[in-house]
Amino acid sequence: MATSTATQPLTPYQVQRYSRHIIMPQVGSAGQRKLLEAKVLMVGAGGLGSPISIYLTLAGVGTIGIVDFDTVDVTNLQRQILHQNDDIGRPKVQSARETLLSYNPDVNVVIHEEPLLSDNAMEIISGYDVIINGADNFPARYLVNDAAYLCGKPLVDGSILLFDGQATVYIPGQGCYRCLFPTPPPPGEVPSCAEAGVLGVLPGLVGTIQATETVKLIMGLGESLSGRLLIIDAMDMSFRSLKMRRNPDCPLCGDNPTVTQLIDYEAFCGAPAIS
Repeated sequence: MATSTATQPLTPYQVQRYSRHIIMPQVGSAGQRKLLEAKVLMVGAGGLGSPISIYLTLAGVGTIGIVDFDTVDVTNLQRQILHQNDDIGRPKVQSARETLLSYNPDVNVVIHEEPLLSDNAMEIISGYDVIINGADNFPARYLVNDAAYLCGKPLVDGSILLFDGQATVYIPGQGCYRCLFPTPPPPGEVPSCAEAGVLGVLPGLVGTIQATETVKLIMGLGESLSGRLLIIDAMDMSFRSLKMRRNPDCPLCGDNPTVTQLIDYEAFCGAPAIS
């Protein structure tokens, strides 16, 4: 599913910089122009957002939006490669923007230094072609899922905990997060990364998969993870792919939806919504 029609010619510098893409028959100059003209929103500038945004920047995705309102903490540095020691205490979006521009100054990095809430999610998400979820809590996951679906945007989803990771793609009309999980677990039943921990290299593995799926969506290449849930166990390095189907009883994308607008996700999940 290509997200735009590329029309601008590549500059000589771009031809050289992205030559390893351009010589690929599946990509070529047309595919690279699609990347350069694409707009992608990264929800979260943490563990998953780090490798995703770096690889999309290197690939030449023209506009990368990052929404996050957290600051860099020393505990982040075990896995969040967007940030360094000198960034401790700084807003993550500002640290992320500097890092990404140091990799590729031609990319337009748009920062949204604010929490993603029901009041602003539709406005922010509607301005992008592909949405990537790197949120680490249930209120934000449901919010991003609902807003992306209501805006008609594909959502590249990922999650990590301990040694385990998951990745999938939700295409509007082909299923969504609520098809798998109509309601969140009771508060405290599933620990967060801050409570249970996460292997520091695992976000790189899952995030790279999410970045790959995003690039494929932009260029309209291959078969996406839509309709499949990729489950990763880093302890024995096993990968399983489970088939998923749109649930006709889904409260969001089903035949008789009951969720037709964004709701109070803090009340829905019993925990504050943060990105």
